[in-house]
Amino acid sequence: MSIDAPSKGTSSSGASTAPEARGALRPLLLRLHFYAGLLTAPLLLVAAVSGLLYSLSFQAEKFVYRHELRVPVGERSVPLSAQVDAARAAHPEGTVTAVWPSYEDGATTRVLMTSPDVAEDKSLAVFVDPYTADVRGELPSYGSSGALPLRAWLSEFHADLHLGALGRHYSELAASWLWIVALGGLVLWFGRRRRTKRDLVLPERGAKGRRRTLSRHGSVGLWAVTGLVLLSATGLTWSRYAGENIDAVQSRLGGSTPVVTAALAPGGGSGGGHEGHERHSGGGGGGHEGADIGIDNAVAAARGYGVDGRISVTLPADGDGYVVKETDTQYPVHLDSVAVDPADGRIIDELRFDDYPLLAKLTRFGIDGHMGVLFGPVNQLALAALMVALILLIVWGYRMWWQRRPTKERTLSVGRPMPRGAWRKAPLTALLPPAAATALVGWFVPMLGISLLVFLAVDVALGAVARARSRA
Repeated sequence: MSIDAPSKGTSSSGASTAPEARGALRPLLLRLHFYAGLLTAPLLLVAAVSGLLYSLSFQAEKFVYRHELRVPVGERSVPLSAQVDAARAAHPEGTVTAVWPSYEDGATTRVLMTSPDVAEDKSLAVFVDPYTADVRGELPSYGSSGALPLRAWLSEFHADLHLGALGRHYSELAASWLWIVALGGLVLWFGRRRRTKRDLVLPERGAKGRRRTLSRHGSVGLWAVTGLVLLSATGLTWSRYAGENIDAVQSRLGGSTPVVTAALAPGGGSGGGHEGHERHSGGGGGGHEGADIGIDNAVAAARGYGVDGRISVTLPADGDGYVVKETDTQYPVHLDSVAVDPADGRIIDELRFDDYPLLAKLTRFGIDGHMGVLFGPVNQLALAALMVALILLIVWGYRMWWQRRPTKERTLSVGRPMPRGAWRKAPLTALLPPAAATALVGWFVPMLGISLLVFLAVDVALGAVARARSRA
């Protein structure tokens, strides 16, 4: 790839400033893209491979746990309270916290419990046949999507390599650099000279050697860049440092995700004025005392307010009522929720997804898309394709590094980056905006800022060593 030299003349109108800046900044961007890709590629490769396995785990989960998830379709379902009682009888040591009723013919009901047999951040999911109330089995369950052991293991491996806080630094570092590498590559790809417009979006016909590898790398990167940037942005929302900054900004902009209010009024609800009600079997959790209409009536009350379909029922405890919320994240999204007074079935509060702030909706869509649950199998296949593309981009990137090696002098050497000092040729007015933007982004995404400072320090040190050797 040829690089145009920056223009030395500058008219009084400053007409040559832009070409001069581009000519000087392009080698700088090439150097940054080279080092960023080279040093972060191992992290991105691990994230891509684990992400690919995670995207395939949804369908694998249905096969591996088919006995717990599916049952023969019966003629009539037994009351939900009887299903909860069956789960309690099978695991009297547990405390029921939530219930996911069967949402389609042949699907089991999932009763979630706190239990000494599972970790604190997980629930024990007891699977109950909705037609017979027979317990089909039990498995640890994790997260709002109800990931079972296979998917939960892959999800945690993708997030932190099962290394806890230390592993989270890996994932945050990878997410912090992914969008930088992707957007930098996009700018470089658009600025490259090519014979036809077709070569912009498809690999160049008849290309050989490094040119063919670069053509594949650039065209696939062009198709994947939007998805990679979105994955990077949504991944950062889970990170420790950048995630805190994102939450703070979202809160200040009024875009926090609202939550339905389930608190009972003092002296009301489960207490005063309802002494005639008796506690029903299958009703509240371990922390609720007083009158309880039961889970079946609570679900019926919620359905009367349009909260139906695939739902989750959180049982009342500690002065709260039932919370019944839709959990269908596939398009069109159904995430309405209501809180139900356990004493008389009144709706304490309701929250419609249409009432979410726009920023909260976008956050919800982004997170669900990252998790592979927004459009169901279509979302999961798209994630798998994106991860395959990222793996190929990394492999081709390393291959270009190898193909640029000076084979005549050193057969085992590798390609060299662009020479140092390109920034000295750029006008100050061209350097200040990107420098200010880099400082701001580095502060907002700390892992990016810290690693960039380390990279610059190492690069300066290597440059000083090289200059000392040349003078010796």
